[in-house]
Amino acid sequence: MATFGTLSDRLTETFRNLRKKGQLTPADVDGTVREIRRALLDADVALPVVKEFTAAVRERALGDEVNRALNPAQQVVQIVNDELIGILGGQQRRLQFAKNPPTVIMLAGLQGSGKTTFAGKLAKMLEKDGHTPLLVACDLQRPNAVNQLQVVAERAGAAIYAPQPGNGVGDPVKVARDGVEYAKQKQYDTVIIDTAGRLGVDAELMKQAADIRTATQPDEVLFVIDAMIGQDAVNTAKAFQDGVDFTGVVLSKLDGDARGGAALSVASVTGRPIIFASTGEGLDDVEPFYPDRMASRILDLGDILTLIEQAQQAFDEAEAMKVAEKLATETFTLEDFLEQMQQMKKMGSMKKMLGMLPGMGSMKQQLEDFDEREIDRTEAIIRSMTVAERRNPKLLNGSRRLRIARGSGMTVTDVNQLVQRFEQAAKMMKTVARGGVPNIPGMGPIGGKPGASSKRGKQQKAKGSRSGNPAKRAAENAGIAAAAPATGSGFGLGGQKAPTEEDLAELQKLLGRG
Repeated sequence: MATFGTLSDRLTETFRNLRKKGQLTPADVDGTVREIRRALLDADVALPVVKEFTAAVRERALGDEVNRALNPAQQVVQIVNDELIGILGGQQRRLQFAKNPPTVIMLAGLQGSGKTTFAGKLAKMLEKDGHTPLLVACDLQRPNAVNQLQVVAERAGAAIYAPQPGNGVGDPVKVARDGVEYAKQKQYDTVIIDTAGRLGVDAELMKQAADIRTATQPDEVLFVIDAMIGQDAVNTAKAFQDGVDFTGVVLSKLDGDARGGAALSVASVTGRPIIFASTGEGLDDVEPFYPDRMASRILDLGDILTLIEQAQQAFDEAEAMKVAEKLATETFTLEDFLEQMQQMKKMGSMKKMLGMLPGMGSMKQQLEDFDEREIDRTEAIIRSMTVAERRNPKLLNGSRRLRIARGSGMTVTDVNQLVQRFEQAAKMMKTVARGGVPNIPGMGPIGGKPGASSKRGKQQKAKGSRSGNPAKRAAENAGIAAAAPATGSGFGLGGQKAPTEEDLAELQKLLGRG
């Protein structure tokens, strides 16, 4: 996640230095703990939490568990991971639902922390799980707060109770109480109360929040905190704990680029679990908070479990089985590929998904350079084809490809590259479906005999120009490279394979002589 990017970079660099050592001395451990302390403090983690964290890491790192380990550096990474999970709350905690509906969930926090948006996200998430949520508009002070909640509720497809216009008009405690009664009458099983915030903590804010809590007796009081507010996060959390006594925490704006480490301190300082993490502006950009998975992301160990869960939610199992059966008996077509691509898009941002893979922290620039619109361009090309062309790409002669390029706003080269890559991938998928071993261009068969890929590389290398004229050789090699299958991401629209720098330099030098 972007908010913890700097912390992740610092810790990853520290561990990279550790891995160079065969065994760890007390001096190595002290140096590592010192770097971890600096990284945490730079990330705005609260000082008491930093002291406790580094003391625990040092004690365990100097203990027998590291000395007996085959790889001490890996063991230290594991210790840091364990302790990080500890300050993030240890175990995941789910929402507690009432035995007798409705379950009342009250949201509290400062103005601008993201309460109203989270109310819509929570309502949509609960609806997916089969609940019937009702949003109750109790922020009657902030200008247009009620209207904003109505817009959010409409986008989330959730019901809303908003008897007062707000903008300073109405009694929020009465609205909250009446909202719970309304939910009982209309048989909504969950009530989400959006309360007012302030720019800072004050007595009036706390009294109103405490009165709403007393009037509604909520099953959960969720404290929504902006992950980017720095050290104030700890003080604000303590103030709300004393004034309202929340039962769980929601971290919002985790997609921001601030240091965000103070958010890591909240669970440890208050003793209250983080239940949800909000990762974007969209109503689907929220996920249950798993301390172990968040620790893995911070340490650049990946978050494969969340990635799998998102895939399971987005992909239709029956459709996947149908495609698998079709692969074994028939040809995989561009029509099938279009359907698969549409299912992938349901999973959300490709950048976010790729970022969950282990080791992607070291490929930040490549992730930033990844163009999400490339999928849309590929989709546009396929949609510009007729049904017959999608089912049988062999029909795609020059005039058809020109028509498709014009229809999709792309070039003929883009269409050629897509078809070329699709044909390679279709062959590979067919091989896998039949239980064979795919032969990846440039790599040889996966799991093949050692040296097979290097032999293939030598054979490919031999296909270059053998002309004795250096200028002619460089020009011919450039032509061969341009005619070769393009490389790049699976079905993307990357550029053609370019000639080597040596070829171009030699050609330029020799042409300059003439």
